[in-house]
Amino acid sequence: MKKEKSCGCVVFDELNRVLLVKMNMGHWSFPKGHVEENETEEETALRETLEETHIKCNIIKGFREVSTYSPYDGVMKDVIFFVGKTTNTEIIRQVEEINTAIFIEIDKAKELITFDNDLNIFEKAVKFIKNL
Repeated sequence: MKKEKSCGCVVFDELNRVLLVKMNMGHWSFPKGHVEENETEEETALRETLEETHIKCNIIKGFREVSTYSPYDGVMKDVIFFVGKTTNTEIIRQVEEINTAIFIEIDKAKELITFDNDLNIFEKAVKFIKNL
């Protein structure tokens, strides 16, 4: 079985809205992507968020959650998510991968997030951010 690893951010703005991306494949999730050589998990999460949405954020220490699933036959993938905060809400999407990118209220985000794994991570992120 082949292993893959990606990292991403659940990004909240100053109004506690969350950044969601609708991938060109049709599902709603969070910015994320593959770890490149000599990159830390945090560096990957920040780079992918910036590349996919043009949003710079700061990772808040104390949150690291792993989502493990099989995207294809013969592949197991770990996606490590961090929580980020931003003051920049001007999105410029990466058209090669992202169909839509928005900041949206927490309750509305729960209705859009496609996969249960992502929803589970999101609910943990919301609880984390509210306890800061």
